[in-house]
Amino acid sequence: MNKQLHPKSHKIAILAEGSFGVLESKTATVLVRYLPNNVVAVIDSTKAGKDVSDVIEIGEGIPVVRNLAEAMRFEPTMLAIGIAPPGGELPEAWRGILHEAIRSGLHIMSGLHHFLSENAELAELAEAHNVVLWDARKPPEDLPVATCKAADVDATVILTVGSDCRVGKMLSGIEVTNAAREKGLNAEFCPTGQNGIMVWGWGIAIDAVVSDFTAGAAEQIVLEGAKNHDLLIVEGQGSLVHPGYSGVTLSLLHGSMPDAMIFCHQPSRKEVARYTVPLPSLTEMIAHYEMLTAPIKPAKVIGLALNCFDLSEKEAYAAIAAAESETGLPATDVVRFGAKKLVDAVQKVYQDNKR
Repeated sequence: MNKQLHPKSHKIAILAEGSFGVLESKTATVLVRYLPNNVVAVIDSTKAGKDVSDVIEIGEGIPVVRNLAEAMRFEPTMLAIGIAPPGGELPEAWRGILHEAIRSGLHIMSGLHHFLSENAELAELAEAHNVVLWDARKPPEDLPVATCKAADVDATVILTVGSDCRVGKMLSGIEVTNAAREKGLNAEFCPTGQNGIMVWGWGIAIDAVVSDFTAGAAEQIVLEGAKNHDLLIVEGQGSLVHPGYSGVTLSLLHGSMPDAMIFCHQPSRKEVARYTVPLPSLTEMIAHYEMLTAPIKPAKVIGLALNCFDLSEKEAYAAIAAAESETGLPATDVVRFGAKKLVDAVQKVYQDNKR
């Protein structure tokens, strides 16, 4: 597990040069949302002089600065790579910035597929300056093939699943975990992607694991989380109808062996992002998930987390009402309206398991 450099113990400058925005720099947005007291500046010369909240509507008081030198005025101890582009490659123009950061004594936190720690030049420079290169996406060695051990844990396991990528599986998982903790439940979020790991400080990025061991990685996450927690909210990835990422979705289903699932969806989305694959109805997609869990360990979808960021409040309420009418399940937008409905559903499963 990647626990050697917990971000909550650092002052973070985020590198998002030329890319800072809600959709363009998901990693930066996530770090600002969940670590607002740790993020001291965002680097993007194209938006320098703005407040972060002017760009992504959260993070009031955090400045957007022109370069690393300006960011250093806020005394960061860590530089975070704020984007996660398709393919996970490091932008060539950023190499010089990383060299400058390392020479300034900043630890580097990256969620790229391109592992900084395996770049000989960067690794040598980091060692010389006593700096850690933390590749949040780099999986641990010697992961096993899944053995169904996740079914034996005492903890209640809830998996977030969804209709597509980037519909809120990580965000909903964190919001449900935080709300469950507020109710006194011993809950833990179990990250399976680089952004969740960079916020929470541990986990395994499933999409970087060799395919034979992805379900085993999911199993290991559950076993680790269950050591000290009674309720685990496992972060889902991809979608069963996604042509590119359905494999990792299925691995999480079978590896984590959930007791129940929360279904995440963006109501305005009608096709799989970047594809022309039409999304089935909510009831069909929920049925797909429940059918595929049934032979290994039956699990039901117990609620819906709707991502209504592009809808008005009136439209969001209408989408929630429509989803509840279609599925008979509680639905909410956890950012706009809170996670109470979902936590109530989770708590029922939790209590049933304790009987």
